[in-house]
Amino acid sequence: MRRVFLLGMLSGFVYFVGTLYWIAIVMATHGGLPTFGAWALMGGLAVHLSLFVGLFTWWLGRGVRRFGMAGVWLAPCLWVATEWLRAWLGWEFPWVLLGSSQATVVPVVQLASVTGVYGLSALIALVSTAAAVMALGHRSTHRRGVMAVGALVVVVVAWGTWRVHDGALAQMGSPIRVRLLQGNVPQDTKGNPAFASAIVDRYIGLSRQVIGDGAQLVIWPEASIPFYFDLDPRQAAPIRRLAAEARVPFILGTDDWEPARDGQPQRFYNTAVLVGTDGATRASYRKVRLVPFGEFVPFKKILFFVGTLVEAVSDFTPGQEFTVFDVEGSRLSVAICYEAVYASVARAFVNGGSQLLTTITNDAWFDRSSAATQHFEQAALRAVEQGRYLVRAANTGFSGAVDPYGRLLSRTELFQTTAVTVDVRLLSGRTIYQSIGDVVAWLSLVVAAALVWMTRRKARGESPPDTRRIPQS
Repeated sequence: MRRVFLLGMLSGFVYFVGTLYWIAIVMATHGGLPTFGAWALMGGLAVHLSLFVGLFTWWLGRGVRRFGMAGVWLAPCLWVATEWLRAWLGWEFPWVLLGSSQATVVPVVQLASVTGVYGLSALIALVSTAAAVMALGHRSTHRRGVMAVGALVVVVVAWGTWRVHDGALAQMGSPIRVRLLQGNVPQDTKGNPAFASAIVDRYIGLSRQVIGDGAQLVIWPEASIPFYFDLDPRQAAPIRRLAAEARVPFILGTDDWEPARDGQPQRFYNTAVLVGTDGATRASYRKVRLVPFGEFVPFKKILFFVGTLVEAVSDFTPGQEFTVFDVEGSRLSVAICYEAVYASVARAFVNGGSQLLTTITNDAWFDRSSAATQHFEQAALRAVEQGRYLVRAANTGFSGAVDPYGRLLSRTELFQTTAVTVDVRLLSGRTIYQSIGDVVAWLSLVVAAALVWMTRRKARGESPPDTRRIPQS
């Protein structure tokens, strides 16, 4: 079993290094770490995440020892259970869940409207399980199981194709025209006060271009304001004046600050601000889910050797509430950056009455790595899960929109200074997933726990394992 666990960890390590290599580049380029230290820290993260894959193979190994070849069919439940644990334990890192690979496979991704991303993960793991059983199993029952999986895939694809063709959600709700700004501000100038005026002028110029386009809402990216918007009236005045003159609401990304008081240290927040048609701040949302090693450093006392990174990373405080904005009678939410990979965040916003999902981000950190694509596609999954349109404003791209079926409506290129207009709709219905949540994950955890209990009884000697049912190779 130790060998089974280590083989799983090795597979997981390859998986996470291959998908998260860009973290080392970010930490070396923007975090001030030496190249070796950045890659070592990224490798440490990959090892941490691979523990969950090792747990999966260990669990599956116990299932095979208990049930023989039939135990392999437990793989989808066990995989989903360990994905859920990865998303909620330790560093809480639900990036590149297996199901997110289907974001652009439109017929298949419709399943997310019923089961969420974990149901997609289970489906992919089930197909892989069928392939393994077909290669190793020789009994007719196993062959029938493989045929059943094939039939299930056909049903999922056929239903997904019909759902997209029906397109009922694209005809519902009230239309709204949204303008997304992509300022393309280099990361090394964003925090430099010498460039503050130029950055604001760039965004004001882009905003003026789009106001005559009939836009009913203008969205600036995460941290697009290079000062504390609500604490600096002088620098904020031109932006407030523009919103009041145009009679168009703005959503802006900015930092917020609270001074130390009552024995509490000063606090910094990553914030989205709603500016009304009169130029006044109408509401604000403080980011709840922060980025590990981007907005805070987890386990600082243990990771004392990354002092340079600790100094470079902004030590933000998480917000406490998923605030939904009321924009001239329209209800919409703003997920900030990393929050878009959390299905639970989008679900909390929709439970709060959000009719449109928006996300603002600054992906300049990622340069031209695959991270920007991964980020965009994982956000697109939220639209299918919640049955909402989703619009996204990113500093350097990708900015764009997807419809409730995950179909791409518009997407900019990386590192372009541009603005894009998208026509979307405000929706109020609920998907099955929005109503039931992560039932697939909870059932998978129950199955995994039951397997541990059953194999624990087995280990106490109630009955020996039937090794004749386990294929030897």
